[in-house]
Amino acid sequence: MQVPHEKRRRCYKPLLPVFLVGIVLLIGWARLLTGPEFSFSLLYLLPIVAATWLIGPRWGILVSVVSTFSWLFADLSMIDRFSNFTIPLINEAFRLMVFLFIVWMITRHKKLLGTQRELAMMDPLTGVANRRAFLQLARTEIDRSRRYNHPFSVMVMDIDDFKRINDHFGHHTGDRLLNTVAETLKTHIRAIDIVARFGGDEFVALLVKTEETAAARVARKLQRQLLGIMQENQWQVTFSIGLATYHSSPDSVDETIKAADELMYHVKHNGKDNIRQAVIET
Repeated sequence: MQVPHEKRRRCYKPLLPVFLVGIVLLIGWARLLTGPEFSFSLLYLLPIVAATWLIGPRWGILVSVVSTFSWLFADLSMIDRFSNFTIPLINEAFRLMVFLFIVWMITRHKKLLGTQRELAMMDPLTGVANRRAFLQLARTEIDRSRRYNHPFSVMVMDIDDFKRINDHFGHHTGDRLLNTVAETLKTHIRAIDIVARFGGDEFVALLVKTEETAAARVARKLQRQLLGIMQENQWQVTFSIGLATYHSSPDSVDETIKAADELMYHVKHNGKDNIRQAVIET
């Protein structure tokens, strides 16, 4: 049986530090053999960068320290070639500072990339996932449901008469309403479920390992909570919800969203403020 990529990567990861330290020692050994005429210090950057990027800054610091002592050991073995015994110590102190600065720069750059990646997957107004993030996360969860034969449900919710809020109270109030809806959704569903804003006044949620009865219970609870909050704030809006449940996974994420979306629009065209559910056979 072929080992999955993720499992292979977990198997190889513990060996990576050993491999990188081995490279450092090999560079030091080459320095020891060739003497002071050749400089291999730049080669140390390869394991230092790899350790920092692939494992973490602590390993980057450790490899930097091992690299410094590796070079220092080679210099001390030929101390008679230096005019003063302190010269190797001073050289390696400066070299260590350079290595640590590189570790810091790589760590900072990686954090910035991670932040940018998170922002690219997040709705800037509400802080929940955007459409792109939802499609990626939902595809993973649907594949998992197919593998383990778990049911799941997709909920599409539209805020009825949301435009009236913007027209009467301004976009600032409309933004407050959207943030309130997003926070309510995040609070009243499980951490393993996925919530996203698809733009405008439409929200989508993937309810993992949730069959039709449990999904209906979640949708009713959410609608009841949201209507209560809207009344408290005197926001005259309601919620149309489409709920599609799958016991076997469809071919694509778009197909699941389309089914729930059609159920939601059926509610909107038939009086709004209701929930319509269907079990979709694939």
